[in-house]
Amino acid sequence: MKNIFFQGIKNAYENMKLNRKIQLSLLLVILPTVILFMFLFFNVYNYNQKYDRIISNASEAGRFSINFKEEFDYKIYLLIAGHSTFEEEDPYSYINTYRSITEDLIKNTGIKENRHRAEKMLKLLNNLEKYVRRIEDNKKAGGHYDDNFSIWENDVQIVTSLIQTTVFEYVYYETVSMEHMRSKLASSLDKITVFSITVFVLLVAIAIFMSIIIPNSIVKPIHQLIDITNQVAQGDLTVRADTFNSIDVRKLGYSLNSMIEKIDHLLKKVKMDENNLRRAELEILQEQINPHFLYNTLETIIWLTEGGKQNEVLEMVKSLSDFFRTSLSKGNGMVTLRQEERHIRSYLQIQYLRYKDILEYSIYIPEYLKDAIIPKISLQPIVENALYHGIKNRRRKGSIMVSASMDSNDIVISVTDNGIGMTDETVNQVLKSIKQRNSEINDTVSKCESYGLYNVNERLRLKFGESYGLSISSIYGEGTCVKIKIPFITDLSKNNQTKS
Repeated sequence: MKNIFFQGIKNAYENMKLNRKIQLSLLLVILPTVILFMFLFFNVYNYNQKYDRIISNASEAGRFSINFKEEFDYKIYLLIAGHSTFEEEDPYSYINTYRSITEDLIKNTGIKENRHRAEKMLKLLNNLEKYVRRIEDNKKAGGHYDDNFSIWENDVQIVTSLIQTTVFEYVYYETVSMEHMRSKLASSLDKITVFSITVFVLLVAIAIFMSIIIPNSIVKPIHQLIDITNQVAQGDLTVRADTFNSIDVRKLGYSLNSMIEKIDHLLKKVKMDENNLRRAELEILQEQINPHFLYNTLETIIWLTEGGKQNEVLEMVKSLSDFFRTSLSKGNGMVTLRQEERHIRSYLQIQYLRYKDILEYSIYIPEYLKDAIIPKISLQPIVENALYHGIKNRRRKGSIMVSASMDSNDIVISVTDNGIGMTDETVNQVLKSIKQRNSEINDTVSKCESYGLYNVNERLRLKFGESYGLSISSIYGEGTCVKIKIPFITDLSKNNQTKS
């Protein structure tokens, strides 16, 4: 039965959560320590209070002059003999002083007999005051020397003698009580010392016991999990955590196994996404630096040169230079919104010089947004679609407006045109094609248009996450608005931390 009992305790302890084990361990050590401290504190405090009270009472009683009787008797003798006056000796003030001391002695003493002695002294002081008043009345009436001398000899001296004797008794019994308290305190300290040593030994035994149990149930399984995580960190994703007795460590093992499987899956997905991203970036650059755009621009330059329009030639060459310089951007895949604005401005300026009769444009991006990070060449394909599939199909002058604004913690960039627009069916087809790339695109949607938007949307999604990318709204015959949603970040590492 004993073995079954201890085995049950062991199983219950192993199945406890880690925080419960730690709390129990701390409780087994801290609680007895706190109890011991409180016990010692209250005992010492209690004895200290009693001891201080006795010392205080003895000290208060010591305020009674040791020569009280001689001093007071001599004062009254001087008054009776006519050597002094009541104003000079002021015996009532003398009595009141000792009356105040006596009242403190009554209030502070913890000895019943001494309280009675102090009350007796108070009555004697009151009687003493009565005798003094009788002497004063006799002095005022004149004569009565023998009567006053009799009061002094038979009443005053006897009362002062009783008061002084009572004070000595009070001090004596307070001193006896002090010695008794000292002896009791010494005895209690001996008992407290034995009790403290016993509790300390018990606490040491509990601490040693817990130092053996806790590592076996907590530290050892955690070390095993650390070994597994180290293997995972070295690239071995085939390892798995074994089952453990502790419920928390067991859950942690299951979570670790699940995490390893997810890491393995995500690594494969990241490799695939990186390949897709590189391929998409190369393809969009190839689309951007296409011969047709370059040929048409150069032909326009030749035409302007032949027409003697040197200023427009210089403007177009400068815009073309800025366009390709921003396109290359030293090989960087991410640029600031300021650089991206410069890129589309160069592109639109070139197209404006070519299609001045049908194109107007405006760009408004607030200065405080221009340091935001965006994938390179994200806006130009959308602006190009607005021109070639919106404005040109309208066959009359149109406009393209690029703007940006804050939406919560994100930036929304809008490319709006007043071109031919699209039907709801065509918009749905375009959205479907850019979200899920398919080799079979509906005839109502241009493959070039869809492919450029797909590349932009895919790069945004891979860089910033699934919640970012393109959205399209359009009304046939009125125009189209394409919105790009990106996070407002100026450091790409912050976005990587957020996605992870």
